[in-house]
Amino acid sequence: MASMEIKSINSKFWQNRNVFITGGTGLLGSWVIKLLHEKTRANIVVLIRDHIPDSHLFLDKMFPQVNVVKGSVEDYLLIERILGEYEIDTVLHLAAQTIAPIANRNPLSTFETNIKGTWTMLEACRRSPNIKKIIVSSSDKAYGESRTLPYVEETPLKGQHPYDVSKSCADLIAQAYYSSYNLPVCITRCGNLFGGGDLNFNRLVPSVIRSVLFGECPVLRSNGKFIRDFIYVEDAALGIIKAVESMDDINIVGQAFNFSNENPILVIDMVSLIMKKMNSKLDIKITNESMNEIYKQYLSAYKAKTLLDWKPVYSLETGLNKTIKWYKSFFNIQNK
Repeated sequence: MASMEIKSINSKFWQNRNVFITGGTGLLGSWVIKLLHEKTRANIVVLIRDHIPDSHLFLDKMFPQVNVVKGSVEDYLLIERILGEYEIDTVLHLAAQTIAPIANRNPLSTFETNIKGTWTMLEACRRSPNIKKIIVSSSDKAYGESRTLPYVEETPLKGQHPYDVSKSCADLIAQAYYSSYNLPVCITRCGNLFGGGDLNFNRLVPSVIRSVLFGECPVLRSNGKFIRDFIYVEDAALGIIKAVESMDDINIVGQAFNFSNENPILVIDMVSLIMKKMNSKLDIKITNESMNEIYKQYLSAYKAKTLLDWKPVYSLETGLNKTIKWYKSFFNIQNK
């Protein structure tokens, strides 16, 4: 697998490139940083909001190897200072509040981070003369609910609930900055990300793994019959990197790209697969208390495969194996 990762990244393209990455302590951001740091000689500047010592960025000892600025994506003057003082030419805007239940409880903070944070970043980029490439990380949730599946990039964006709406708005704002100001931006949309380093334990995969490791019955907030599109985080990170590398082609700029392993699965089957891999006989506790959830959601990655020459490296099972191993190490539990 390692050799495939190396071949997927054009190290010469990134050499001495000044890259600004938001959301550095998040799941996706930390893996993008890890891959760029290990495989390239890019000059990386990372924005973090909070100091999270258990985050992948810190645990994997990447923190001392990159330039770190502490602050908020909504702070325009800070963003403008970073872009100017570090002479940034490439922006990977990956910061977001990504948890739907939190958005349901606290919509304003979600709107501030996901919507205002996006327009703040793009406006600062518009005023910076050095910016050549921008990625805005969106989500399959930006599409809202559609009867036509799988979602393709032309599917209308019509989120209805707080988190979905925040991603629809951020996505559309990015499109507006391209259409109105010719800002060099691409949009990436992923399904449900999973992988080592995810500390949001109300997400399905880390929640189930942690429960099993501690001998507790996994709790499923839905009825288990929702269909989701799970993608291992390293594949998503490679997709973002590949999108940036492809933006020298003028036909790529302004486009949106779905990243998916195109293997939709019932949530209850995902839980069962995790438990099988962990040799767990625990019962699954189904509470069926989730709100504002979309019943079926999965993506077509045909466009990314065709135009970006991207494809997932990891199967669902391989990704889960790596993820379970990471959490066993994280919780200091030895393989038996």
